[in-house]
Amino acid sequence: MNDNALHSDPLTTSRTSAAAAAAGAAPVPCPTVDTLDRILPEEPLLMMGAGPVPIPDAVAKANTVVINHLGDTMARVIQQVKTMARYVFQTRSNWVLGVAGPGSAAMEMAISNLAWPGTRVLSIVNGFFSQRMAEMAGRVGAEVTTLDVANREIASLEAVAQAIERTRPAVVTIVHGETSNTVWNRELKEIVQIAKAAGALVVVDAVCTLSTMPLEMDAWGIDVVITGGQKGLSSIPGVSLIAFSDAAWERVRTRTVPNTHWCLDAMLAENFWHNAGYHYTAPVSGVLALHEALRLVCTETLEKRFARHQRCSLALQSGVTALGLALYTPQTCRLNSVVGIELPEGATARAVCNHISQQYQVEIAGSFGLPIVRIGQMGEQCREHNLFRTVHALGRTMSDLGVKVDLPAGVAALEESLSAGSREARR
Repeated sequence: MNDNALHSDPLTTSRTSAAAAAAGAAPVPCPTVDTLDRILPEEPLLMMGAGPVPIPDAVAKANTVVINHLGDTMARVIQQVKTMARYVFQTRSNWVLGVAGPGSAAMEMAISNLAWPGTRVLSIVNGFFSQRMAEMAGRVGAEVTTLDVANREIASLEAVAQAIERTRPAVVTIVHGETSNTVWNRELKEIVQIAKAAGALVVVDAVCTLSTMPLEMDAWGIDVVITGGQKGLSSIPGVSLIAFSDAAWERVRTRTVPNTHWCLDAMLAENFWHNAGYHYTAPVSGVLALHEALRLVCTETLEKRFARHQRCSLALQSGVTALGLALYTPQTCRLNSVVGIELPEGATARAVCNHISQQYQVEIAGSFGLPIVRIGQMGEQCREHNLFRTVHALGRTMSDLGVKVDLPAGVAALEESLSAGSREARR
């Protein structure tokens, strides 16, 4: 094969295609495809991975509705979404917006609105998603410095202070719960205080932690918090939330360099989310689903929701260890909302995930090349019947794959932990 075949000119190829069409080339035939009923498994999969999570019936029903995205009904829905989001974010900021995209789109909205060529950004990196924020900052031309943290560890306050003193960043980015390796940055509040004292704005990824564990945007001094709908909120993927502090919004409002991302320009998005005006056609059904998901959070209350998540996650961890499997992250920085499990020798994440899905209709997740599988404990995943089914399926899967586990002990430990948690809650 010659170089011309490997590196064809797109313009020439386009002209050739057009010429072929003009010469009467055969039209593209209409395909025959399977219906979703033939593609999807007969028994619905229990989604117990790192997201998306199962959604409540009210959320699913709302996601079937389409209304005028610029009508009075939608304006009322948007107002309520913002009011409920303020409660979940624990902020009184006026600058709450939705994002038509995944949590990563909200992340990119935060970065691209606060940083531009020459902006000094410090990214605290201790996993896959914290590294993603650093990459996004680099792509908009910011001068990015990373504070790299060893796997399964968190950044020390001393290291953070030294890095901030050395780089003098305008923006600091950090992940509250690093979903990829199940590390909880438990000293987030103190890190924010250090950054704010140095005059930096702080962007926090709370995709897997918002509504699953305490995070107080105003009280902790956080400038931007982003989250996706498909994890702790138990909404659908593809519609996310972002909240800016007054200080962060002032930087957005007064920037003189145009945002390179038109769809993610917060000033343009404000026209829809605050003025009921046009930005682009909003994901109407997704916003309605998000409304119902937030309403259910408010009905339960954050305090009760946090307690449920902790009780269920600790019970799952007890069940997993009683099976004879090891948890990946040290208890001192272990994330409760996504539980990492070390793979026994000879097992692979692909084999475990495929087997538990195909044989037991339970979905769990691997993790970007790490020797672990992950089980989520976010939103609707944190239900007792889901935990028993998951621990049983995990134990049977390991046994089927030749890993020695003690399934009765795992189920018994799960039951005991849940019962103890219920007794504690009744006191």
